[in-house]
Amino acid sequence: MSLRSRINSPEENGSRGEDGHMVASYRAKLLEEIDLAEMSALAAAERRARLERVLGHIISREGPVLSTVERSQLIRRVVDEALGLGILEPLLEDASITEIMVNGPDAIFVERGGRVEQLPLRFPSHDQLMQTIERIVSTVNRRVDESNPMVDARLPSGERVNVIIPPLSLTGAILTIRRFPRSFTLSELAGFGSLDENMLYLLSGLVQARFNIIVSGATGTGKTTLLNSLSGLIPDSDRIITIEDSAELQLQQRHVVRLESRPANVEGKGRITIRDLVRNSLRMRPDRIVVGEVRGGESLDMLQAMSTGHDGSLATVHANSAEDALMRLKTLASMSEVEIPFEALHDQINSAVDLIIQLTRFADGVRRITEIAVLDSHGSEPYRLVTLARFDARPMAADGRIHGAYQHFPLPRRTADRLYMASQPTPQAFGVARSEDQLAIREAR
Repeated sequence: MSLRSRINSPEENGSRGEDGHMVASYRAKLLEEIDLAEMSALAAAERRARLERVLGHIISREGPVLSTVERSQLIRRVVDEALGLGILEPLLEDASITEIMVNGPDAIFVERGGRVEQLPLRFPSHDQLMQTIERIVSTVNRRVDESNPMVDARLPSGERVNVIIPPLSLTGAILTIRRFPRSFTLSELAGFGSLDENMLYLLSGLVQARFNIIVSGATGTGKTTLLNSLSGLIPDSDRIITIEDSAELQLQQRHVVRLESRPANVEGKGRITIRDLVRNSLRMRPDRIVVGEVRGGESLDMLQAMSTGHDGSLATVHANSAEDALMRLKTLASMSEVEIPFEALHDQINSAVDLIIQLTRFADGVRRITEIAVLDSHGSEPYRLVTLARFDARPMAADGRIHGAYQHFPLPRRTADRLYMASQPTPQAFGVARSEDQLAIREAR
């Protein structure tokens, strides 16, 4: 097969190994002609430009005649292998891709618009995939090998990375890169169909009125995106402390303190957990605490912070419904080393949590708020959830889209009074219930 054919169709006709050899060959020649000490002193953009220029001279001197497009493709592939993440570099630059999933060297999947698709791309070999993985984890001073086969890391550009390799993975080295889109306002999310205008006004008022809010949903439903949008409604005068495993929130207020947990080092020491950061944040005079996700004993500290003067705090939790979110919070809080009876945790949740927002990703890839529910119970009462808004979905249409309508329900008197005292209006689409018979209410235990 000609060089031109291999550049244009590297995955066809069994040319993967041959193509990988060609890229490796040019990469070796490139390394022979550059001064590594001089290159290390250059900025990233200058380093790439210098390598592209040197490689261009090498191809002109030794390679066959190529068109401008083919020449650019070859130069990019070789430089990506030398400096970046190889065939993953173009995927990281594609703004429409939100997740990259590498299942061994032969299978690469991406998520676009909420839907997963396989790409006709492959790594030349398992060794090349491992080299890419090692390059990623080395940027955060981590290592991956048989003694440490699982790694969570974050790229300098903000993407969250998970790696698991043999012997734990029977499929080969697995690499998952989750990209986080730019922050969206609630108005923009409403334009995408994630909520309607009336819900936007309601959520804005609830954040301004300092309701403690839990954002609930399964993996990939857009919890962090919504949390970021809600955080954008916090007044600029508030001191906000964000606590995350991987820093993803992009708050624009002027008084924001960002904290990020830290895994243990290669010696198994130095680990700083979300719980450590939540405890420390209470000594930092926060007006509001925003936790990216509660998944363990830090739930107890977060609940205590919400019920002891830090109103208006926000957090996310993995759960499939508002009821499940309450049960999961109770279970997570019980995972702390403090032995607290379930009854006491039940009271704590009733005291701390004001609102639950449930997110769902539908089969058409659209992420929507499927319920906004107020926790209107107190003390040892059974959890009493009052639905304020709900998305009623219809079966998938012929165009592959899921349509439906948002339903609005009256607010409990206590919720309306809190909005009133904070000078926040009650949207007319909701109104205020005059009796409990008008409430969309249900109990959960």
